Amino acid sequence: MLQTIHLLEHTDFPAIRRQRLDTLQVNLGYLCNQSCVHCHVNAGPTRTELMSRETIDVLIEVLKQRQVTTLDLTGGAPEMNPEFRYLVRQARALGVEVIDRCNLSILLEPGYEDLAEFLAEQRVTITASLPCYSQENVDAQRGKGVFDKSIVALQQLNKLGYGTGGELTLNLVYNPVGAHLPPPQPELKAEYSKRLMQQFNIVFDDLYTITNMPISRFGSVLLSKGQFEPYMQLLRDSYSPANLDAVMCRQLVSVDWQGNLYDCDFNQMLELQLLPENTRNLHDLLQEDLVGEPIVVGEHCYGCTAGQGSSCGGALA
Repeated sequence: MLQTIHLLEHTDFPAIRRQRLDTLQVNLGYLCNQSCVHCHVNAGPTRTELMSRETIDVLIEVLKQRQVTTLDLTGGAPEMNPEFRYLVRQARALGVEVIDRCNLSILLEPGYEDLAEFLAEQRVTITASLPCYSQENVDAQRGKGVFDKSIVALQQLNKLGYGTGGELTLNLVYNPVGAHLPPPQPELKAEYSKRLMQQFNIVFDDLYTITNMPISRFGSVLLSKGQFEPYMQLLRDSYSPANLDAVMCRQLVSVDWQGNLYDCDFNQMLELQLLPENTRNLHDLLQEDLVGEPIVVGEHCYGCTAGQGSSCGGALA
């Protein structure tokens, strides 16, 4: 696979610093039941990296001591980590909001038939990836048959009370299929709502638009098609300084499956660890306050500040 790290390290992106930590975004491993074209972690069914129970226990202690308000679980398919339910129960018992970055099709896999009920029981916020309301576009990006599975999973979640305006929150995530910026989030949400209701009687709470990052699998595709530099120029030309105050890395720490710390999920995939340049892990968070520390930036950071902006919570503007 073609790598883009050497094209991203040198940048004129503005220097930014950390604010108070309120969110831990934790990658529980790269094992996944899907292999998506846009996946920036190269997850798939053959990956074996999974966070251990020992590391998860340290994570739980960090949640307690740092009074973290949100635990954002990602992967791969985070639910495929054998310790997923243990971690969710422990975090919820502490009053921490838990977000499950769910690919939807996992809810239909053998051995996961009761997963949706578990998430509802624990009142986990589900942020589900659905890159389009079109079967053709979803299957092209995520694999044949994924769209149909996603629709069945969403209907199952609606029956449990997700996305219906009650206590169970269901958000959807849109990623562009190609090398362009997402459309305006409010207008796209309205179109998603209309199409999903008319065709499948599906409702949801919110829609997040997320810009594809020029790294890992998507970055490799850009390079192979000769689209890397034009895409980077699009991100630079669309830069909006107003987005700097709201970028997620100011109040979030990304944790990999081994417990190492990064400024964001994208830096994690590029192996750009927190400054100073040495290995820092969850144990350090038990001792250190990161407020005021510099954030490691690169050319890919223009992806978060282009246009309306992009974060794991959707558009910034």
